[in-house]
Amino acid sequence: MSSAPNRLARTLAKLDAWPAAVRPMARNLALRRAVPFTGTAKLDFVRLDTEVAEIAIANRRPVQNHIGGVHAAAMGLLAETATGMVVGMNVRDDCLPLCKSMHVDFKKRASGAMRARATLSAAQRELMLAEPKGEVTVSVVVTDEAGVNPVECEFVWAWIPKTPKN
Repeated sequence: MSSAPNRLARTLAKLDAWPAAVRPMARNLALRRAVPFTGTAKLDFVRLDTEVAEIAIANRRPVQNHIGGVHAAAMGLLAETATGMVVGMNVRDDCLPLCKSMHVDFKKRASGAMRARATLSAAQRELMLAEPKGEVTVSVVVTDEAGVNPVECEFVWAWIPKTPKN
């Protein structure tokens, strides 16, 4: 795992000491508890570090549409989670990440399981560590089991200072 700039990254880095066979299950359990809706959809957190977040979703009945593919809302969740996680791995502990906008274009019918891979550039990561507020457009590629890109997505994420709780 890359350097650990914040609490989320440091917490997940602790799993590196766990046996390789149980690490993915432990990561999924921890993240699904932190973001319950990802557990409802049973997203699989394949890779998470400060540079890349790769998330998968199986084509199973609870997330299917009327034609047996992964539902459009589940595809949006998959891409939003990947972009949000890579941002979450970089945002400062004194800041709160927020999805500012999402744009999803459905291009082709999806086949089977799906995977989203979101990335941040070095410049974007440095900006997030240096500035108390700002925004980035996060690159994400969504592919299906056949290697096709059935959707094109653009997500803009912002971060703002956390407000103190009274």
